[in-house]
Amino acid sequence: MKLATIRLADRTAAVRVEGDLLVEIGPPDVGAVLGSSSGLMDAATAEGRAHPAADAVFAPLVPRPGKVICVGLNYQRHIKEMGRDLPEYPTLFNKFAETLIGSHDDIQRPNETESFDWEAELAVVIGRSVRRADEASAVAAIAGFTVLNDITCRDWQFRTREWLQGKNWESTTPLGPYLVTPEEVGGPRPALGIRCEVNGRVVQQDTTGDLLFDPVDLVRYISTMVRLDPGDIIATGTPGGVGHARKPPVYLRHGDTVITEIERLGRLENRVVSDGA
Repeated sequence: MKLATIRLADRTAAVRVEGDLLVEIGPPDVGAVLGSSSGLMDAATAEGRAHPAADAVFAPLVPRPGKVICVGLNYQRHIKEMGRDLPEYPTLFNKFAETLIGSHDDIQRPNETESFDWEAELAVVIGRSVRRADEASAVAAIAGFTVLNDITCRDWQFRTREWLQGKNWESTTPLGPYLVTPEEVGGPRPALGIRCEVNGRVVQQDTTGDLLFDPVDLVRYISTMVRLDPGDIIATGTPGGVGHARKPPVYLRHGDTVITEIERLGRLENRVVSDGA
């Protein structure tokens, strides 16, 4: 099953993908679907107004997640090519809901940065509350997967040892367009092609099968310290090819187009604009 959150003239709506149509299923967004008592059960059969998919304007898949938890240094080939040892534990940081934008919204490039970078990522969407998950409960807690780009201000990120200040600029992080349930992609540990293009040039290309800590591992680890709730997002890390690691470094500028795509999950296409433009 595929779900999305779309913008209409006076509201947002959660929809189910049915071929070339998007069928309203009742709640205002996918976060509300996951937070309802029936979760995804009713979403599979609910019937409402249908909209042509070609005309859709997508909001962030989950507009106001309680938590967006991100993982750094999680693709094995990327870690090794940087000459680092594989970490024993995931590197975690968080993003705020205010960073999120829709799959075709403009990315707001802050005037305060000179090092604006891309990071294509597989995102895990939580479908039920879980704390101190074992293997089975971690699998059951995963509602599905979506696409995210953790756009980053590198100069701010590396001002200190903590990364939060480089990762939390308003309206910089596209999320969506679809929630795709695990059975559609081979289960809770999908091995899917992931790529990022900037102005038509492929800058990142890998497979999510190379993740060191896979989605189930991350749900187990994170839920040990804090309860994960429906609608929470886990961004699983980015493969090699980021602009900051290039020689010389390459960064995003006003007018650039960033395409982030994961096999069977969907595609983000976003234009970079100067903040306030």
